[in-house]
Amino acid sequence: MTTLYGVVAEFESAADIYHAAEKVTAEGYTRVDSHTPFPVHGIEKALRHGPSHLGWIVIVMGALGIGGAQLMMYWMNAYDYPVVVAGKRPYDWPTTVPITFECMVLLSAFGAVFGMFGLNKLPRLNHPLFSHSSFHRFSDDRFFLSIEATDPKFDRARTVQFLQGIGAHNIELVED
Repeated sequence: MTTLYGVVAEFESAADIYHAAEKVTAEGYTRVDSHTPFPVHGIEKALRHGPSHLGWIVIVMGALGIGGAQLMMYWMNAYDYPVVVAGKRPYDWPTTVPITFECMVLLSAFGAVFGMFGLNKLPRLNHPLFSHSSFHRFSDDRFFLSIEATDPKFDRARTVQFLQGIGAHNIELVED
């Protein structure tokens, strides 16, 4: 069973897609994304995309790395196998700094990679947008704007008509 994913519209230039993005969000659409061959300055603001949550994931994972490393080394050195060397205490936090740093970096990196996968809903080997007749050109020389069918304002006929009115061409409904 196929369901409607949304509508995809093609634009000729970066300026065209930027102005279209402003008009689409001004009209009230919220589930909108752009697909361009190169970064278009300011388009995320025009589409009203908020800041990424990836930074918070990385910070939390880094803090877990610090806390986990300190707890691990405290347990190992003070309780599990305490060894007194040169009359020093079994657990002395300055000696744990290199391992703590490495654990923080390791968990932060895992948080960044797997957080990016999760936030981008990856891996997805085949996306519905790939069925658009000329979407393969988005990485070459075309600019596309997609509006998902889950958008509260989405209506098949009115959305297509609106996109035609703002200068889009090659507008297609895409099935999932």
